[in-house]
Amino acid sequence: MSGHCGPAATRTVTGTNRLALVGSPNSGKSTLFNALTGLRTKTGNYPGVTVARYEGTARVGEHEVVIEDLPGTYSLDPISPDEQVVADVLDPDNPELGTPDAILVTIDATTLRRSLGLLAQVMQTGLPLCVVLTFRDELTRRGGTLDVAALRRALGVPVIGVTSGSRNDLAQLQSMLLDPAAWERPVLPPPTDPSQRRAWVESLLRSAAYEVPEADHRTRRIDAVLLHPLWGTLVFFATMFAFFQIIFTVAAPLQDAVQSVFDWLGTLVTDYVSNPLLAGFLGNALIGGVGGVVVFLPQIALLFLMISVLEGSGYLSRAAFLMDRIMAKAGLEGRAFVALLSSLACAIPGIMATRSLPSAKDRFATMMAAPLMTCSARLTVYVLLTGLLVGPGTTVGPFGAQGVVMFALYLLGAVSAMATAWVFKRFSSRSGPVLPFYMEMPSYRMPRPRTVAEAMWSACKGFLQKVGRIILLVTVALWLLLSLPTHSDAQLRSAGVNPADRTAVSAYEVNHSYAAGIGHAMEPVFEPLGFDWRINVGVLGSLSAREVFVATLGQVAAAQNPDQPAKTLAHMTYTDGPHQGQKLFTPATTAALLVFFLYALQCMSTIGVMRRETGSWRWPAVAFGYMFVLAWTMAFLTHTVVGLLA
Repeated sequence: MSGHCGPAATRTVTGTNRLALVGSPNSGKSTLFNALTGLRTKTGNYPGVTVARYEGTARVGEHEVVIEDLPGTYSLDPISPDEQVVADVLDPDNPELGTPDAILVTIDATTLRRSLGLLAQVMQTGLPLCVVLTFRDELTRRGGTLDVAALRRALGVPVIGVTSGSRNDLAQLQSMLLDPAAWERPVLPPPTDPSQRRAWVESLLRSAAYEVPEADHRTRRIDAVLLHPLWGTLVFFATMFAFFQIIFTVAAPLQDAVQSVFDWLGTLVTDYVSNPLLAGFLGNALIGGVGGVVVFLPQIALLFLMISVLEGSGYLSRAAFLMDRIMAKAGLEGRAFVALLSSLACAIPGIMATRSLPSAKDRFATMMAAPLMTCSARLTVYVLLTGLLVGPGTTVGPFGAQGVVMFALYLLGAVSAMATAWVFKRFSSRSGPVLPFYMEMPSYRMPRPRTVAEAMWSACKGFLQKVGRIILLVTVALWLLLSLPTHSDAQLRSAGVNPADRTAVSAYEVNHSYAAGIGHAMEPVFEPLGFDWRINVGVLGSLSAREVFVATLGQVAAAQNPDQPAKTLAHMTYTDGPHQGQKLFTPATTAALLVFFLYALQCMSTIGVMRRETGSWRWPAVAFGYMFVLAWTMAFLTHTVVGLLA
């Protein structure tokens, strides 16, 4: 599920009416939010806290209504920061976070008894309220019954049933959004005493002729395997293994197609752009640098496609349950797995997801471990280096070797994250409540194509925006460093370079550029790992975004071979020093690079979010320091061992 994931600055969307969307996890709340608002959404933070704020605009005719998707919660008695935000937003006596004009409460019809407890608490706020019943089709399929009209009369508030994919149901709900002041209001609020509230819930269920649905036999049969301590764990690891096989086997032809387009553009620049400066900018900075990153878009799309399918089907909840046993070995619980799983997309939402953990010690330990999970920014680096380390036709038994290496990297990152969490939790002085892990297992469902498409589009859009902003700016800066200072024809001739040979001139200028000077200055640190000055510059540039490492090597390769820079990397050699003329990307150096990027915290955006979450620069500095030392040490060991074996 790198820096493009971070929240925007806080700014409240204005509108005629402002509605809050409240519901428990897996109640269809976020699906309803997306259906009402489409892609007209923004992300910010609540004032004074770091919990993400999701707002969207629903258009009803010529009018607009602002809808705020609050964090999922089972109760208004908070045990975590995000649940505290829900309670504060709905508290009319606490207007600091912006009290909504009305509330939409999503209730899963298949778990009505449990959902009415949250509804009773929300009704205590006295704000206009509308109940949105979800999963009615599943209730009917499983033999349950519910009289919606009778439930509405018993509650004294509007109740609207919404079936997934039904435009009529959605239109009925939208028609009510413009005038929440006209909504029905209950004569008396629900009781606050727990025993009286339980009696109130039972009376509602009787009035609405509610029949509890039968257990989902299909889900029960599947769970007998997927939640089994042995078979379920094996299926989980087999799923993850297939995950990375697909990333290479399916995405490879698409990546080759994108690469061929950029190779063709590079040929056009070589043939038709005579101005050396403009040709260098187009061929090296844009096509070689930025284009070298964009070619990995198919892998990004596939990654989020598969994550969205697993989440939409209900499998990820089972994965969290299975991992609860493993997380316990690190002193964590299943909620921490959800945060670490979010870090597979980006460490930023993973760090932000730690707010759901009730224990301060668990939040801190998970936050310090989340950057070790392999994020999508690392994916571009891994795909590039794995391609240099292992040929596309190499296999391990019946499986592609590249997919096996990728799976091993992700697995090593996860194991390292849990080990790090164990260390930080063991030596942390922070405290917090120890609560049992509770997670509802939704029935297995077919993922909604629109939801999957939106997840893919959001990921690809964020990736391309990052390419167009951070990576482009850093790439242009690196291009200047790689192109300056310029050399006269006399200087080139004295160095044995023909001024008429554009490729030779470009290669010479790169090797004698300001960037080369910076890279050489870093050699005492990285030379034991087998890195040369070009890799050093890439590592330094990757502090802004890991993908810049790929862009840097793309620029250097484009300077040597503008037509086919991708193929140049495999044959690149050391330009000076004791290894001059020897192959640069040997198995030892490539493996050391992979391990270095696995452990190093090469993301300033993640450091910034960690600063906001912890409230000081102390722990981000600790995280950067321990991860750099760990990365260097592990890369050195890898370089030594692989060098001996090779």
